[in-house]
Amino acid sequence: MNITDLTVHELQEKLKNKELTITDITRAYTDRIKEKDPEVQAFVTILTDEALKQAQEVQAKVESGEITGEFAGIPIGIKDNLCTKGIKTTCASKMLENFVSPYDATVIEKLNKENMIDLGKLNMDEFAMGGSTETSYFAKTKNPWNLNRVPGGSSGGSAAAVAANMVPWALGSDTGGSIRQPSSFCGVVGLKPTYGLVSRYGLVAFASSLDQIGPITKDVTDSAMLLNLIAGYDEKDTTSVNLEKKDYTRALKNDVKGLKIAVPKEFFGEGINEEVKSKLYEAIEKYKELGAEVKEISLDIAQYALATYYIIACAEASSNLGRFDGIRYTYRTPEFKDLKEIYKKTRSEAFGPEVKRRIILGTYVLSSGYYDAYYKKAQQVRTLVTNEFNKVFEKYDVILTPTSPTVAFGIGEKSNNPLEMYLADICTVSVNIAGLPGISIPCGVDSEGMPIGMQLIGNKFCEETILNVAYTYEQATKFRENYRPEFKGGVK
Repeated sequence: MNITDLTVHELQEKLKNKELTITDITRAYTDRIKEKDPEVQAFVTILTDEALKQAQEVQAKVESGEITGEFAGIPIGIKDNLCTKGIKTTCASKMLENFVSPYDATVIEKLNKENMIDLGKLNMDEFAMGGSTETSYFAKTKNPWNLNRVPGGSSGGSAAAVAANMVPWALGSDTGGSIRQPSSFCGVVGLKPTYGLVSRYGLVAFASSLDQIGPITKDVTDSAMLLNLIAGYDEKDTTSVNLEKKDYTRALKNDVKGLKIAVPKEFFGEGINEEVKSKLYEAIEKYKELGAEVKEISLDIAQYALATYYIIACAEASSNLGRFDGIRYTYRTPEFKDLKEIYKKTRSEAFGPEVKRRIILGTYVLSSGYYDAYYKKAQQVRTLVTNEFNKVFEKYDVILTPTSPTVAFGIGEKSNNPLEMYLADICTVSVNIAGLPGISIPCGVDSEGMPIGMQLIGNKFCEETILNVAYTYEQATKFRENYRPEFKGGVK
């Protein structure tokens, strides 16, 4: 038995039956990280000694009956923009290279209450700005399916670590597709919850009205379980929504008979790879076989959503990143004459090109004379996008689209062409603009063996619906049993 191949619910079963100990599981993962991460480079901070020590402590408490929780001793990986007390939180930036958070994010507090074990902080695009994890200050994470390809972004480290079996599951953040797109590229399951369902307190902000924390997992059952742990109202987050607590695993019924699925033709048009389309059409046929009602519709928002997203996201980023000034907790330029030069040189030296690009664009659209033409107009279009989705959900339960127009592209292939990189987000950004839940699940591989993702979009706070639709397809197709990363391009 290869421990690191197992899902979390399979690990729980092994622990319950005393076939494995918490120490066995943790050591298997720390050994796997030691073996594979030098090539995949999914981690910024690895917590081997801390994890093994904690595993021994939790094991002893479980044996004594002091701890009884079902997640006690389950390891996890954390995206490096989530604050972790006493552990570096770098956002993969030189600006925060040595920042150690004095507090835990709310989601981390919830995991700690379950006595889960943090294996380390996972690589990402700098300040979550990028779609390939190539903008990280520390390393370019590789895709475990082919080390010459990107893992997607910005949660590329989280998706790659799960795909490479270096963590059983991970937390990521999603501002315009940053959980779903890397999950698609790496052949894993990525869930972006409804805006407000999961507290953002302790998430280093990129675009506050778009950001959302969510799970990246090996299968849909694990996704529902991790959502159970992190969802819920938090008074420290003013955008958190106070809803009745749900058990999302109860939604996994393996039945879609009579369910209405909308397929927007605009998401299958120009720019979508033919092999991606082909696999999505196969998935549509499978849903019909399973008893769902599938109908093609028109949802003419894609052409507006991308521009709207980048105006709003960059505007909010320029505001949020203003706090990084070299005065308080960040990098400071070693040579300066006055306060103005501290600001200028610190930000010039410590921010990467993509972050600077978005700050400049965001400052421009918020500036006097351009605010009404760009930012105000984008907010108006945001309302139109939300209304269009609302109309669809009056008749349909789920919207089905590709997660990404292509499979994972080559490292360096788009890094010198920002516009082409931004176009890769065309299928995902509208979900964040409208604050909806979306999940990406693998639906096959292309002719070169790279995974293809299918996106399922639900109405607000209807995570149960998209989880069940994803689960039913997963059970019918068994992707994990049929396909595994082969570590092409150098890893044996």
